[in-house]
Amino acid sequence: MRLSNLNWLGGILSVALLSWAANVVNGQSLRLPTSNHAIYEAGGEERFFVGTVGKTWVSGTFGCVRSNGRQLHEGIDIRCMDRDRRGEPMDPVLAAAGGEVAYINLRQGLSNYGRYLVLRHRIDGLEVYSLYAHLKEFRPGLAVGQRVQAGETVATMGRTANTHQGIARDRAHLHFELNLFVNDRFASWFKGANPGQRNDHGAWNGQNLTGLDPRLVLLAEKEQGGEFNLLQFARKQTELCRVFVRSTQFPWLRRYPALIRRNPTVEKEGVAGYEVALNYSGLPYELIPRASSEIHSGGSKYQLLSVNAAEVAKNPARHLVTRQGNHWILTTHGRNLLDLLTY
Repeated sequence: MRLSNLNWLGGILSVALLSWAANVVNGQSLRLPTSNHAIYEAGGEERFFVGTVGKTWVSGTFGCVRSNGRQLHEGIDIRCMDRDRRGEPMDPVLAAAGGEVAYINLRQGLSNYGRYLVLRHRIDGLEVYSLYAHLKEFRPGLAVGQRVQAGETVATMGRTANTHQGIARDRAHLHFELNLFVNDRFASWFKGANPGQRNDHGAWNGQNLTGLDPRLVLLAEKEQGGEFNLLQFARKQTELCRVFVRSTQFPWLRRYPALIRRNPTVEKEGVAGYEVALNYSGLPYELIPRASSEIHSGGSKYQLLSVNAAEVAKNPARHLVTRQGNHWILTTHGRNLLDLLTY
C-alpha cells in the first residue's frame, strides 16, 4: 500500500512538471468577455457591474454579496453596452482566453443561468473553466470540443433564466465565472447524495465548479501585466479552514497537481491522507500529503485542523464550518463539499 501511494504521488508530481513545462511555451492571459471595460476606469464600477433589484453594484460582484452576506454569488454580472430598438441586449460575448468548448446548455428552462456556455482553458498550469450565462443565442455552428481563440465571439448577451421574476431589460447582463472543476464523477455522487433530485447538466452542474473572483483576477492581470500568474493567484487565497481528509486518491489531485505541496516525510513513508486548505468559496487551493506519523490517531474521515474565525465572520455564505460551544466543527455543507471532492 505504501509503495502504491508513493507511485500515485510520483505520477502526480510528474504531471505537475509536464504542465509547468507546457505553460512556459503556451502561456496566455485572460481578457474581458465583452466590450465593457469600465472595470479598469476609476469610479467605473457602476457602469460595469449590474446589481440585484434595489441593491448597489456591489451585489453584482463575486462573493458573499447577496442576502446580507448569506448568499454566495459565484461570478460577476457585466452590464450591457449595446441594445437594439426594443432595448434588448446585443453585445457580443467573447472567449476570455483560448481553449475549447466544454459544455453548451441550449434550454433556458433547465437552469437559473438560462442558456449558458462553459469553455475549458489551460492557463499557468491550471485547467480553468470560464462560464457565460443568461445568453440570448450562441454563435452558429458552435459545438462541444470546438477550439476557440481569445477574444473570439462565441455568443450574444441576453437575459435568459428560469427564475420566476426573470431578468428585466434594464438589468440585462452577462454573468461571468472563472472556475476550477471538482470531480469527473459528479453525476454519480449527486445521484447518491440527492436521491430523487434532477441533475440536468451532468458534470456541468454548477455545484461541480468552484470559483475564483474574476474581478480580482482581471484587475491583478491588468496591473501586473506579464508578471501576473494565475496559479500563484490561486495559491494565495485567504484560508477559511484547514481539514485533514483520510483519502489518498481522488480526481482533484490528478487535475490540479500544481496545487499540491511537497512533503519529504511522505516521500519516505507513504501517503495516509491530505491536509486541505479551503477558502471561503470552498476552493481547495492547497493540498499537503501527510504520512501516518504526522496525523492524529482516529478513524474519522475528516478532521478539522484549524479555522480562521475572522474570515468566517467576513464571508459566511458557504457555511462550511460553525462554532459548537468552544469548538469549531464542519457543517453538513462542509462535509458535503469534502464528500464531493474525495468521491
